[in-house]
Amino acid sequence: MNFAHPAFTPYRDLIGALGLAHALPSLDALNALAAARGTTQSRGLPLRFFAADGRLPARDYETHILHTGLVPTRPDTWHDVLNALVWLRFPRFKSALNAAHGEAITLETDSRRGRRRDALTVLDESGVWVISRDPSLPQWLADRAWHALFWEARARVETGMCFVVVGHALLEKTLAPYPSITGKCLLLRSDSLDPDAADALAVTALGAIGTPRQLAPLPVQGIPGWDAANAHAAYYANKEIFRPARI
Repeated sequence: MNFAHPAFTPYRDLIGALGLAHALPSLDALNALAAARGTTQSRGLPLRFFAADGRLPARDYETHILHTGLVPTRPDTWHDVLNALVWLRFPRFKSALNAAHGEAITLETDSRRGRRRDALTVLDESGVWVISRDPSLPQWLADRAWHALFWEARARVETGMCFVVVGHALLEKTLAPYPSITGKCLLLRSDSLDPDAADALAVTALGAIGTPRQLAPLPVQGIPGWDAANAHAAYYANKEIFRPARI
């Protein structure tokens, strides 16, 4: 598999340790690494990956992890293996997502997923931390001022912003990238662009997210350097991908 895409930069060590470039890892390999790293979930239970008998409904999936520390994982799918990869790399954030799901479930009066859980699910599948040292740049992203942000302010973005993909479905898409891949942003203001330092900020930011509308879209291939073709201004003229904000 090709893990050369910049989205995998924070995961390089884990990709090497698990040999992901050559084959899907076994559950034993995932669990050995989780044990070696002392990975736990929000209640302090050791995190482990197991093959469930059938696919669990979303509510059961989240509550099972919360109550047991066991993550249902299909070891023959990249989707689930990449979910395990994010758990191993950013366990605090994934634990917070899981705990927030559990809390929201207790407040729901029927089986329908509420807007809070919709937003949590979007982050889990397609989330991107957008860490910025410059307080003005995230607003351009929220306003979908793509040309201004990624072209006119390109140097400022390259030195003052960091984009960390934490959505496992989005990571899966970058294995075979295409121009319209879109993530959803969790905007974080920080003097440090270190993803590990941003982990705690992301957990705190989750508390203020109540609906997917709060998560700005991000055409990830437009991030400077994430697609060789975006070295030209014309790249950002495609309105089917870089859609302006609705007035």
